[in-house]
Amino acid sequence: MEKFKAYRIFEEEGSVRGRFVELTLDDLDPGEVTIKTAYASVNYKDALAATGAGKVIRRFPCIGGIDAAGSVVTSADPRFRAGDPVIAHGFGLGVSHDGGFSGYVRAPGDWVIALPSGISVIDASTLGVAGYTAAQAIHVLEVSGLKPASGKVLVNGATGGCGSIAIDMLSRLGYHVVALTGKDAEHAYLKELGAAEVLSRQKLEMGKRPLEKSLWAAALDSVGGEQLAWLTRTMQENGLIASFGNAGGIELHTTVLPFILRGVRLLGISSDSPRALRETVWKRIASDLKPRHLEQIRHVAAFEKLPDLFQQTLKAQVRGRSVVRIS
Repeated sequence: MEKFKAYRIFEEEGSVRGRFVELTLDDLDPGEVTIKTAYASVNYKDALAATGAGKVIRRFPCIGGIDAAGSVVTSADPRFRAGDPVIAHGFGLGVSHDGGFSGYVRAPGDWVIALPSGISVIDASTLGVAGYTAAQAIHVLEVSGLKPASGKVLVNGATGGCGSIAIDMLSRLGYHVVALTGKDAEHAYLKELGAAEVLSRQKLEMGKRPLEKSLWAAALDSVGGEQLAWLTRTMQENGLIASFGNAGGIELHTTVLPFILRGVRLLGISSDSPRALRETVWKRIASDLKPRHLEQIRHVAAFEKLPDLFQQTLKAQVRGRSVVRIS
C-alpha cells in the first residue's frame, strides 16, 4: 500500500509535539471522500494546535491542518467523482479529525466543497479558511444592509490572511477600505491590495469615552480585545462589525451605549457554517468576490518548511497567506 507523509501532532509527557510521519490510507480517520492533497494553508489556529501554544487539538494523535485543497481520489458520496477539484475546511478537520497536512485527506462529504469554475486548486488553498471567513463576513455584512455608499469600511489586522483577502474583495466591490495595521513597513502592500487609507496602530488614539467620533459604516475585525472595544465606540449609526478573531485577546470590555444609542450591530462569523452558506459564499468567491491579488498575498513553501511557518505565524512574521505544497 502507498505510503505518504503527514504532519501528526502528539501529546507526549504532558507536552504537545508535532512531527512528520509516514502513513497509509488505513491510518486515516474515516470519511466518504478521499482527497489527494495538493496544497494546504497555514493558519494561526494551525500554529496554535501544532505547537501547543493554544489548547486547540481535541484528540491526540491528530494530523494537523484545518483546510486542504486537491482532487478527489474516491468517493462514496454521489456529489463527488474521482478527479473533481475540491477543498475541505473547518468542522473537526485538523482538530478532532485528521487534517490537511497530509498527502491524503479523508473526510465526511458535508465537509467537502467542489470548487466552482474559475477557482484553481492553489487559489482555493490560498483562500482556505481565512479567505472563506473574509468572504463570509462580507456576505453577512451585505445581507445586513451594507453597501459601498454606506461609508468607510475598516479592516483590522490588515496584513493577516483574513485582512489581506478582505481588503482585496472589498475594494473590488467598490468599498472605501481603511486598513489598520501594526506593521508600518507594509503600508504600500495594503494600498496595492486596494486600501484607500492605511492607519498605523502605533499612532491610534483610542480614547476612553463610551462613544467616540463616528467613523466607520462597517468593520471586519480579526483582533478582538481592546481594539474591538474601540471599534464599538467609533461606529456610525447602524454600523456593522464582523468579528472573527482573537489575536488581541478574548475579552471584550465595552458598554451598551454603542448598541442602544447608535444601533451598532456586532456580528459573529464562524468558519464552521452550514453547508448551504458555504456553497453560496464559495460561488461568490468565484464571481464578484474573487480576489485580484492572490499572487501577491500568498507565498508557497515546501511541506518540509511547515514547522518554521508555525513559528513565524505565532510571531506575526507572516504577511498574507502561507501555503505548503504537499503533492
